[in-house]
Amino acid sequence: MTLRQIFTQNLREIRRAAGLSQMRLAERCNTATNYINEIERGNKFPSVEMLEKIANALQVPPYLLFFNFAEKQKPAEDAPLIAPKIKGDLFQQLSAAAQKILQQY
Repeated sequence: MTLRQIFTQNLREIRRAAGLSQMRLAERCNTATNYINEIERGNKFPSVEMLEKIANALQVPPYLLFFNFAEKQKPAEDAPLIAPKIKGDLFQQLSAAAQKILQQY
């Protein structure tokens, strides 16, 4: 599978798992429903800015839209490279959540 195919499949599956229609996702991304449909069909590919909007609307990290879930992973080989990335992502998310909480009080 190509990266574009992986992306379109993940977008569709994650959107459906989130219980969102194409119309609702489009509203959350401030774009047209037809554009989301064209992306999911592989006829168009979003900009980096739109990728960020889509990931935020789906409440997932952007890299998950490109992750090949079907491919067998090699955790023993990849673990040293992935662990720091995951730690960094978690730290950023926790920091952002803490800032929101602190701003409320």
